[in-house]
Amino acid sequence: MTTGRPSGSRLKLTLEMIKFEHTVFALPFALVSALLAARHQGLPRGLPSAAVVAWILVAMVAARSAAMAFNRLVDIRFDAANPRTAGRALPAGLLQTSYVWAFTFVSVGLFVLAAWRLNPLCVVLAPVALIAILGYSLTKRITSLSHIVLGFAIGLSPVGAWIAVTGGLSVVPLLLGVAVMCWIAGFDIIYSLQDVDFDRSQGLHSLPVRLGNRRALVLSRILHVAVVLLLTAVGIGAGLHLAYAAGVILVAGMLAYEHSLVSPTDLSRVNVAFFTMNGWVSITLFCMVVLDRLLSP
Repeated sequence: MTTGRPSGSRLKLTLEMIKFEHTVFALPFALVSALLAARHQGLPRGLPSAAVVAWILVAMVAARSAAMAFNRLVDIRFDAANPRTAGRALPAGLLQTSYVWAFTFVSVGLFVLAAWRLNPLCVVLAPVALIAILGYSLTKRITSLSHIVLGFAIGLSPVGAWIAVTGGLSVVPLLLGVAVMCWIAGFDIIYSLQDVDFDRSQGLHSLPVRLGNRRALVLSRILHVAVVLLLTAVGIGAGLHLAYAAGVILVAGMLAYEHSLVSPTDLSRVNVAFFTMNGWVSITLFCMVVLDRLLSP
């Protein structure tokens, strides 16, 4: 129970529940898209306004917070039964479901507010984004393609950032969005290897459950090869230069190293592959886009 629990402790538990630090996975891709969109629009200094960037950040954090909290709520029964997740705040009784529901609704409200502050198209598309990011949590009950659904939901972030800056759409953010989808799906397959036996026992679906560990890892590698090809297409479409190309090469190396850390029979380094390497992938690409912009004529 949370009654009488200091607010600072509750905040810490909430941030742990939604894995706030993992916002770093998708946020840099949204910022990359915003930078490319500003250049495409010919904005002063090729930068989006501070207000637009601020509301993009609010939208990103709010959407992800809502998605993670909703996931914890609808999966509480499975989390309680899984030894790997039984210690999470909700199944352990450290947070009340009423509090997490309230947190979810507030996060959704902030996301809608951010969309309204950005532009009309963002408001129109906000329900689509919410259906995707919240609906993912239910997909493991019905399809082994839940990893793709998760990738699609997070892949909307660079598309949304482009729309936030330009009020329209283009091929470049769509390519970037598909790249993010493949990247997320690929490493989510790796992460789900930890729960194959549990998922099978509970009737939950995943590609490792359906294909087996070995073939699922092959598919994950194929998805990550596609990421490199799509990022290359983004660079060509956006007219980027050598620094960006170097960034894509670095990303390719990181993804290759990520796959070297896991095998069908050795999952001891899954957390390093999932948490550490993927954080560096997105940050590296963002930094190289910024460098490319600084070095461009």
